[in-house]
Amino acid sequence: MIKKLIILLKIGRALAKSSTLDYFQEIYKPNIFIRVFIKIFGFSSFKKKSLDSKSVGLRLTNALKDLGPTFIKLGQFLGTRPDIVGKDLAIELQSLQDDLPPFDMLIAEKSIREEIGEEKFLQIKDFTRPIAAASIAQVHFAKIKNEEFAVKILRPGIEKKFNEELDSLMLFASIVESILPKTRRLRLIEVVHLLKEITTIEMDLRFEGSAASELKKNTISDPKFKVPEINWDFTSKRILTSQRVKGISIKDIDQIDKQNIDKKELAKNIIQNFLRQAVGDGFFHGDMHQGNLFVDNEGNIIPVDFGIMGRLDNDNRRYLAEILYGFIKRDYEKVADVHFIAGLVPQDQSRESFSQALRSIGEPIFGQSIKNISAGRLLAQLFEITEQFNMATQPQLLLLQKTMVVVEGVARTLDEDANIWEISKPILEGWLKKEVGPEAKFNQVVQTTTKVIDRLPELPIMMDRASKALELLAAGTVASNNEIAKKFENEKLKIKNQQNQIIIFILLVVISLLIIFN
Repeated sequence: MIKKLIILLKIGRALAKSSTLDYFQEIYKPNIFIRVFIKIFGFSSFKKKSLDSKSVGLRLTNALKDLGPTFIKLGQFLGTRPDIVGKDLAIELQSLQDDLPPFDMLIAEKSIREEIGEEKFLQIKDFTRPIAAASIAQVHFAKIKNEEFAVKILRPGIEKKFNEELDSLMLFASIVESILPKTRRLRLIEVVHLLKEITTIEMDLRFEGSAASELKKNTISDPKFKVPEINWDFTSKRILTSQRVKGISIKDIDQIDKQNIDKKELAKNIIQNFLRQAVGDGFFHGDMHQGNLFVDNEGNIIPVDFGIMGRLDNDNRRYLAEILYGFIKRDYEKVADVHFIAGLVPQDQSRESFSQALRSIGEPIFGQSIKNISAGRLLAQLFEITEQFNMATQPQLLLLQKTMVVVEGVARTLDEDANIWEISKPILEGWLKKEVGPEAKFNQVVQTTTKVIDRLPELPIMMDRASKALELLAAGTVASNNEIAKKFENEKLKIKNQQNQIIIFILLVVISLLIIFN
């Protein structure tokens, strides 16, 4: 508990020093008692600070860098959540770079030996110094059986450090929600819990390997998109070995020009392949910035770093396609209907008012030249009206929106005249025709009928279960079987206990001081 308190004080101090606590006070306007608590918590002066010319985003970025790897990840994650930190701050956080000094070569080699064994380690030749180092891992090049590979190795002790600091962040989020009820809508505890789930997966490199394999399988027939092969014989929880990419970084425009690669076609392929992943497969690369994209001499796009992936279920994919296509057609009533049908806007809200709000977003944008309209930023504006219409936050859609903005930015560095909507239209139209057209409806009926016929013998048992479920529902005792939901409930219980311990600790300190100075 003492360690958690030290980390909490460290967080408070860093935020106070950077004056970002003042920024959040302006947004949420806590009462005087909470303001005093925040000042004490951050060891901050009550005098008004004279701020330097740096923006709040830059000050927060520097504070998170000072706090270390866990908080750099938090900043990058918050960059996808404008609903929590505001649009401008989210944009600035998206530029937070995840680069740290590399760890020693001897430690890297020791890690490989421990993970895959001495026999396999001896098969690795020409093992280079780190070519990239981030908060969680670093990457080396090597040869195995005369083939060239990239070898990613986790930092030593990183799992323990992240878990300790994220547990403290969870406690910090619970304190914020307790003293600032207005923030409960933002579900901060859930945000930190989701970050913990993401980093837990990210720190098991087998998950990244399987994400790359799934993306490769999904995109095997997609034009101009090649995912590197994973070498599973030399991959483990802490080591990931994949084909070395032979290509030009997409940020190296001069080299792309020298190779006579068609930049307009490359820009189109980046956008269309991203949409095929998101809308067509429901599984997309969530970090498609320039540093993670390469192009070979044949114009094939080669992605790397599969630590952040997005997944959309069929309902969200249809929601996304219908909304983007609805905005293309300027059919705001249809877009409003999609929101209500998907259950994203509560039924007690006015469809007419919501449709008017959508029109207020769409019409000013379509007054511009269509080539300058960003689909990602349009989605960002759409999500900004969530509080007004009591829409539930959709983290998976926020990740998609952030990735879409990045993808469009990459495309426009290659072709400044790229018409995002014209490029997107055939992909969206094709998917909607396939999923919503007469053939899709006929297939759905056939599948449903087949399932019903197959399960007819189980009907009496199912009816009995349904009856029991209704009884439980009426009693208000239905619990989720979802494993993550159970873990989240356990986390909340643990946090409650920790809050009680802190209160007891503070009371003991106060009582002790009263006894000493009485």
